[in-house]
Amino acid sequence: MISTNDLRTGLTVEIDGDAWSVIEFQHVKPGKGAAFVRTKMKNLRTGSVQERTFNAGEKLSRARVDSREMQYLYKLDNEYTFMDTESFEQMTMQAADLGNGVNYLIENMNIQVQIFDDKVIGIDLPNVVELKIAQTDPGVRGDTATGGSKPATLETGAVIRVPFFVNIGDVVRVDTRSNEYLGRA
Repeated sequence: MISTNDLRTGLTVEIDGDAWSVIEFQHVKPGKGAAFVRTKMKNLRTGSVQERTFNAGEKLSRARVDSREMQYLYKLDNEYTFMDTESFEQMTMQAADLGNGVNYLIENMNIQVQIFDDKVIGIDLPNVVELKIAQTDPGVRGDTATGGSKPATLETGAVIRVPFFVNIGDVVRVDTRSNEYLGRA
């Protein structure tokens, strides 16, 4: 059990059978009445964000979220298969469970998988991945002077904006958090 006075950003607690992560918190002591804690929390299962208010000193149970390193093996239809790097057990996940992460998965990539109550609640990709450009319009001489960009499709199917000088077959570095081009690899 943890007191609401001890809430910190990033802490995971269990409320009504779901795991919630604290995004923001503020201890409020009004002139009259009892102190309270105002929080903004994210449901780790659904991704929804809610503002909640707790009385100061109220007890919450801490959520037991396991983080396991897994290796992405292959995709079959809408299912993605991973292997636990310690026990070598295979696990299949739906695209909906992976969220935006499906845009950056390449075979044999190691990722961190968060598990709560034996269910996958999220994945942590590396901050930067290197992917090959599968499709983009050719650059025209003189286009680089304007500093513009063009859309490019990566080998995983994700579409990002790249500078005009990037061509099909180039390997680029992409930030998985913001979906931005960082440079050539």
